[in-house]
Amino acid sequence: EAVPEAAVAPAPRAVVVPDAVVVPPAAIEPPPPPAPRPTPPVAAVLPSPRLARPEKVDPSGYEFPPRALLQEPPERLGEIMSQETLEQNAGLLESVLEDFGIKGEIIHVRPGPVVTLYEFEPAPGVKSSRVIGLADDIARSMSALSARVAVVPGRNVIGIELPNVTRETVYFREMIESDDFEKSGYKLALGLGKTIGGEPVIAELAKMPHLLVAGTTGSGKSVAINTMILSLLYRMTPEQCRLIMVDPKMLELSVYDGIPHLLTPVVTDPKKAVMALKWAVREMEERYRKMSRLGVRNIDGYNGRVSQAREKGETIHIMVQVGFDRQTGAPIEESQELDLAPMPYIVVIVDEMADLMMVAGKEIEGAI
Repeated sequence: EAVPEAAVAPAPRAVVVPDAVVVPPAAIEPPPPPAPRPTPPVAAVLPSPRLARPEKVDPSGYEFPPRALLQEPPERLGEIMSQETLEQNAGLLESVLEDFGIKGEIIHVRPGPVVTLYEFEPAPGVKSSRVIGLADDIARSMSALSARVAVVPGRNVIGIELPNVTRETVYFREMIESDDFEKSGYKLALGLGKTIGGEPVIAELAKMPHLLVAGTTGSGKSVAINTMILSLLYRMTPEQCRLIMVDPKMLELSVYDGIPHLLTPVVTDPKKAVMALKWAVREMEERYRKMSRLGVRNIDGYNGRVSQAREKGETIHIMVQVGFDRQTGAPIEESQELDLAPMPYIVVIVDEMADLMMVAGKEIEGAI
């Protein structure tokens, strides 16, 4: 039978497929690897310059304590932390911050004797408060005891301080033999320690002029006080600086009993401590009156004026009040010759201030 034309299926068209080109895998060029992250520069820790100086002798004949009594710092055989370790820690710190959603990079590393400073430059739009608030998380992620995070003044970086695994010992002899201590020009120079870069920290007590040392047990308060006292003993003669020491517990400052700088033996009785502090207040007020009569503002100006008069063979007369007129009540003044002896500095050192305040709080507080 005839099949209708519509029911006949159309013949399939031939599809011409061009020959496929097979490319071996080796011929495919892989994408270029990402550019390596620049390594943050690491500041080298340079030892502070120390010179072999002879023992210090004052023109008056006073011999300062020999430096041989102090322990000699050992020679440094190598760096505390290698370059590879610092770079690895910097990369790990960047990863930790990135995990918390903070982008940026470590642009500089400053290793120190106790802590290492990582300078982190945050990406635009990152608030400093976010980074500062992650101090505890940074310490935990970096397996450190603590972390200190703060903005570096005057720069667009945030400083992150992490403690070193190996702490370097800071020797007192190294500080007093440094150029910074010898040439500081300070009247009451105190060697306090080293900076993050390993440079000596020298402070001027005369410009403070008060200093309160506080901290937990074992944090180094006693070491700091002894360092300050020795800084004065290795630099000042008894004619230049006198000391008043109060030690209620009779532990820390009793070892200095007998040195020529003491105005009185080390005070251990709280009642005597009150008397010593009140005497210091009266002496301070008397010195103010002397300086006012000479027209000078500080101890250096007073000593300069007295020394100048002594060299010229002059005498200085000042008016001193000796009483009041019974009828008029006006003050009576007399001219007296001023003693041309130099005025020494007086440094009052009190250990365990809290214990002293508990015994005689009101009297001590008023004198202080």
